[in-house]
Amino acid sequence: MDVVALQQLAVSLGLGLLLGLERERQESSIAGIRTFPLISLFGTVCAQIGQGIGDGWIVAAGLIGLAGILIFANVMKVKSGDLDAGMTTEVAVLLLYGVGVLLVVGSMAAAVVVGGAVAVLLHFKKAMHQFVARIGDRDMHAIMQFVVVSLIILPVLPQENYGPFGVWNPFKLWLMVVLIVGISLVGYVAYKLFGARAGALLGAVIGGIISSTATTVSFARRAANQAALAPLAAMVIMIAACLSFTRVLGEIAVVAPGSFPTMAPPLLVMLGICCTIAATLYVFSGHSQSHMPEQKNPAELKSAIIFGLLYAIILLAVAVAENRFGQAGLFVVAVISGLTDMDAITLSTAQMTVSGGLNPVLAWKVIMIASLANFVFKFGIVAFLGSAALKWRVALAFAIAIAGGGGIIWFWPVEGA
Repeated sequence: MDVVALQQLAVSLGLGLLLGLERERQESSIAGIRTFPLISLFGTVCAQIGQGIGDGWIVAAGLIGLAGILIFANVMKVKSGDLDAGMTTEVAVLLLYGVGVLLVVGSMAAAVVVGGAVAVLLHFKKAMHQFVARIGDRDMHAIMQFVVVSLIILPVLPQENYGPFGVWNPFKLWLMVVLIVGISLVGYVAYKLFGARAGALLGAVIGGIISSTATTVSFARRAANQAALAPLAAMVIMIAACLSFTRVLGEIAVVAPGSFPTMAPPLLVMLGICCTIAATLYVFSGHSQSHMPEQKNPAELKSAIIFGLLYAIILLAVAVAENRFGQAGLFVVAVISGLTDMDAITLSTAQMTVSGGLNPVLAWKVIMIASLANFVFKFGIVAFLGSAALKWRVALAFAIAIAGGGGIIWFWPVEGA
């Protein structure tokens, strides 16, 4: 018994049933819950036979035959008066045949990923159309700019070190820009999918992914005009702060995976403290709802260039401070950087742990100090824009968070430093 062949057929059947179930629910006239698994099995069997006899034309003949069946089915649709011009099911049929073949001649994992992705794309048709409808000309222009900076500019940049201390690598600098803009763009896509009517809790999460500082500004302004909104605004601001730590952890995992086991635990504890504070604020917020404020597209080319310049400056400042002033100099840079932006100091310190220029233990402390400075900066925003009711709530929440962060820096074990 060929166990591998049976496994391929079983996976092929499962993927076919998955796509067939989705198409059946959409009442496709071409193929449904029975036809799709037959198509995937057809592709797998053709590939197995072709592999067995050493003749790849079996697969090609199967694809030609399947295409002929689809053409015949569409002709019959037209004759019966069904003038639906959609080609989604037909393309899915051909792709599923290819997935069935890929299970045999390629990677089973890749075939499963492709099959799952196709099922998701087919299922979220309405949501994707709604997303496209919400995208304006300005958003589309910004997205195309992101495509330019990530897929056109990035590949041609030199991967060599320049400048003082050799800290400026054009490719790596721009790669960090693409990473940060990409993370923020994910949040913006979620905003476009769920719309401005997203609940306060979801809005806080999405806003935190896009920009926790912008979220703080938006809700501080709104609470200034609506006193009853203060408990909800404090909760949203704290949740957005929690998401900034999630971003930090994600950036470290991508940029410095080798240092992640050392740098992540204290930051995870800090994230836990912030989440506990946010949960407490949620309990006392009265579960009130609010519309999510308008969000700015983070893929604007101007914003990307500004961040790239800021990151380059912070990267050099960290290198100079470490070389001339040691630990104290790094902490000063962390405070200054954290007052405005967490991403730049996180990426620069994480990158230096990869190059060996910074100890991971010292790196997470630098990031933690920057985060505490960022809390101070955000409270300054609230104090300037928000109401008295919002100020004391945010002051108490941030004071607890800062005390927790300070305790982590002071009491965290220093083994390996």
